[in-house]
Amino acid sequence: MPIFLISHAKKIKYLVFFFGLWIALFIVAPLPINHLFDYAGFLFLGALGAIFANATGSGGGVVFIPFFNNLGFTEIQAVATSFAIQCFGMTAGAFTWYRYYQLQKMNTPEWHHFKGIIALCGVFSVIGLWLVYGFEFNAPASLSISFSWFSLFLGISIFASVGLLKNSQVNKSLALIDWLVLTFISVLGGAITAWLSVGVGELVAIYLIIRRFEITMAVSAAVVISAITVWAGIWQHTFIDDQIYWQVVLFAGPGALIGGVLAKTLVSKLSVTRLKLFFAFWLLVIGSVGIS
Repeated sequence: MPIFLISHAKKIKYLVFFFGLWIALFIVAPLPINHLFDYAGFLFLGALGAIFANATGSGGGVVFIPFFNNLGFTEIQAVATSFAIQCFGMTAGAFTWYRYYQLQKMNTPEWHHFKGIIALCGVFSVIGLWLVYGFEFNAPASLSISFSWFSLFLGISIFASVGLLKNSQVNKSLALIDWLVLTFISVLGGAITAWLSVGVGELVAIYLIIRRFEITMAVSAAVVISAITVWAGIWQHTFIDDQIYWQVVLFAGPGALIGGVLAKTLVSKLSVTRLKLFFAFWLLVIGSVGIS
């Protein structure tokens, strides 16, 4: 759903809301104003991460986490800051994709289970997320190692799924086994998201693509589910244990907002296959570097 299809009144409301949120972040950021603008370059990072995330169904953490690791962030700072940025980018992308569904796909058979997938996976992803937070389950390895292995798995899965895009037969109905598998991977994906700030959107999108559901539906559902998950988790990283690097969020957040809106237009202009191949290559590179 390109932004020009949103009514003028709604554009104004969205702009006022996010501008007000940006001002609030600007006020609470723990640095003098003259030093804050040293972080302006993160505007581009936020936009880049959100474009990747909302065009492929994966969380923006696949871009943010490697970058934050190189900057020397602690593990919890990297994850918390990634969550905060994604609250901008994934939310913008979720609204954009959902509006696209309402205007163009609501009566399309291939999108029949769109809202059902979001409802089921959203609920169980949040359950998985808060099981980790509530019981303080630790990740099986360090953030760098866990993220690298997950990136390799995701990159290989995307490469494998690209061949399925060429198949003209599109699945239109979810069987009982699909609902059960989606429930399981949503709980698992929510837990992984708690550790890495990415996980559930990637797993849901890959499963739907493997099951030959329409690629755009799979991506858009994954984006909305990821948005629900990061908003459910942001409370852990603010009110309970605030480790967010707010100076970065102050600029990367608005950048992610822009990227989240532009991603839908990018998908409509570029080849889906090329976009996924490029993204898979990126994941394999960062995964390989992290493990080595």
